[in-house]
Amino acid sequence: MTNHTKPALRSYLAATKNFASGTRTPRQFLEQSLELYDTWEPRIGAFVCTNLPAARAAAERSTERWRAGKPRSRIDGMPVGIKDIIETVDMPTEMGSPLFSGWRSAKDAASVRALRDAGAVIVGKTVTTEFAASEPRGTRNPWNLEHTPGGSSSGSAASVAVGIVSAALGTQVIGSTIRPASYCGCFGFKPSVNALNREGSHDYQSQSCTGILGASLADLWQVAHEIVARVGGDAGTPGLQGPDELPLPRKPRSLAVLETGGWDAVRVGAKQRFEECVARLKSTGVEVRTRHTDNNVAALEAELVNAAELSHRCNGWEARWFLRSMRDRDSGSLSRTLLERAEKYEDLTLDQHRTDLRERARIRAVHAELASICDAAITLSAPGAAPQGLASTGNPEFAVPASLLGVPALSLPLFEVDHMPLGLQVVGYFDRDADAFAIASWLESSVGRTASALRGAAQS
Repeated sequence: MTNHTKPALRSYLAATKNFASGTRTPRQFLEQSLELYDTWEPRIGAFVCTNLPAARAAAERSTERWRAGKPRSRIDGMPVGIKDIIETVDMPTEMGSPLFSGWRSAKDAASVRALRDAGAVIVGKTVTTEFAASEPRGTRNPWNLEHTPGGSSSGSAASVAVGIVSAALGTQVIGSTIRPASYCGCFGFKPSVNALNREGSHDYQSQSCTGILGASLADLWQVAHEIVARVGGDAGTPGLQGPDELPLPRKPRSLAVLETGGWDAVRVGAKQRFEECVARLKSTGVEVRTRHTDNNVAALEAELVNAAELSHRCNGWEARWFLRSMRDRDSGSLSRTLLERAEKYEDLTLDQHRTDLRERARIRAVHAELASICDAAITLSAPGAAPQGLASTGNPEFAVPASLLGVPALSLPLFEVDHMPLGLQVVGYFDRDADAFAIASWLESSVGRTASALRGAAQS
């Protein structure tokens, strides 16, 4: 079964220009969001729960601030979703598991509190896979209901894609922001490790990041900026660094092409779209370096062949205590996938983990050396459009490198394959997230889109 109504992104920042004049209001914007919720939610199942009375009240307060010329921030009144692995004081945090059905922490996560303080309107909790891992929890892709939306930030991506919210928090430790952004046709941002405060987000691994899925690059950057301005990055780190608004577009001098360990799985149409993009880049005068033409790129490609397994081992050690606790509590309530993962890494030793951490640090150093010759790297966000079926969240191979490297990555919804969206991924350098945005912004405006109809970008 396919949809007759196409999803369309709704940028909040594009609408705020009318708020000060009073021709439109945040409350009106929210009501349009809730109309879309009524239309789409029964089909896609993006939300675990909502608090619509509180959302309407928050939107009304935001409307009053805009009328008075005193909005708290540029996202004051923005409808936002929160991945259900992140704590909210007014709604349960169930983590995609029956073991946490109805569980409340009685507090907001740092990122959620920051959003509230910035005036954002929290619409509800979005569906996550089981403990933000691999087991899906029923959300459907709005472009085709028989296809996966990706994961683990499934509900966040789907709700942004249809315009219910303009941005939603996700997380990523393997591919949980970049992949669903690609599959659902929205923008996705996985920041540098530690760039956004993760306190109150139940993903504890060293590669984990609080990610953002949004209707535009401007919406992504502004949400990230407003969070960091109020609660910073992870404790003891400087957090996301950059201007108060979306960095200005900047044409790169040189870009590296990363084929990643999943290149053999790339669909023919996806490869063709990517090759067209690379040809367009070259025609604009951008130098494109590949493993076939540059030894530094080839060296990094060789290091990334086993990125997925190294990442899973690091995560396996770091999450072992939690998985043991859940298994001891009630193994019957855990998926077979999670139980198998817990068993696989049960016998890892501390010495083995330390060896893996040294290996990861070495690979990160190899990547950092590219900065002297390449402004960023580009690749696909996934090997193709979202695959059919809801039993899997899809192949994460293309999102793994940025996770292993701990660097920023952005998915831009520029391609179409088999009448479904596919993202172009921009991979930047550690703590240089603003540079990645500047290059992504130039790519979006200058390289062009092979499927502008997908974008919709309805500013209603």
